[in-house]
Amino acid sequence: METLKHKFTAIALACISLTAQAQTDALQKAFSESYTQEYNKKYSDAITTLTKLYQENSYETNLRLGWLQYSNKNYTASRNYYEKATNLKPYSIEAKLGLVKPLAALEAWDKVLQQYEAILKIDEQNYTANYWVGVTWYNRKKYEQAARYFERIVNLYPFDYDANHMLGWTYYFLGRTNDARLVFQKALLNRPDDASVKEGLGLLK
Repeated sequence: METLKHKFTAIALACISLTAQAQTDALQKAFSESYTQEYNKKYSDAITTLTKLYQENSYETNLRLGWLQYSNKNYTASRNYYEKATNLKPYSIEAKLGLVKPLAALEAWDKVLQQYEAILKIDEQNYTANYWVGVTWYNRKKYEQAARYFERIVNLYPFDYDANHMLGWTYYFLGRTNDARLVFQKALLNRPDDASVKEGLGLLK
C-alpha cells in the first residue's frame, strides 16, 4: 500500500511538472509573438496575445503589458499594469521607471516625482531619477533643491552635458555666477555649438 502511495505521488508530481513546463513554453511563445507584433506596430494584437495567458501574479507579464499599453497610448491601462508590477517587485527600478511613462503622459506630475524619489531611496546614485528630480525642482523654481540633484550627477559624471547644462542654469538663477560659468564652459566642451549654453555664458558677461 505504501509503495502504491509513492507511485501515485510520483505520477502526480510528474503531471504537475509537465503542466508547469507547458505553461512556461506557452508564455515564452506568447512573448515571442508579442515582440514580432510590436515590431510591426500591431500593439493591440501584441496585447491580446499576452492577455490570453495573463496571470495577475506574473511580474514579467504585467511589466510587458504596461509597456505595450503605453505604446498603444492606453495610458490608464498602462499605469495599472505597471503599478501591479511595482507591487509584485517593490525594489524593481525598471518597473518604477516604466510607471513614470504613463504617469507623465497623464500629467500626474506629483506621482512622477514620487516614483523618482522612491527610486532614489533604493539607488541614491541613479542617473535618470536624479536628473528628473532636479528638472522638476528647477521647473518649480526651487533652485537650491534642484542644485543638489544636478551636483550629484556632475560628481558621478563630470563631463555629462545634460547635468552640467542644467546645473549651469540653476547656478545662474541662484546668483552663483562663477560656478555657473565653470559648468557652462564644461558643457560647451562637450557640445561646442550649444545655443542654450552660449546664451547662459552670454548672460554672465
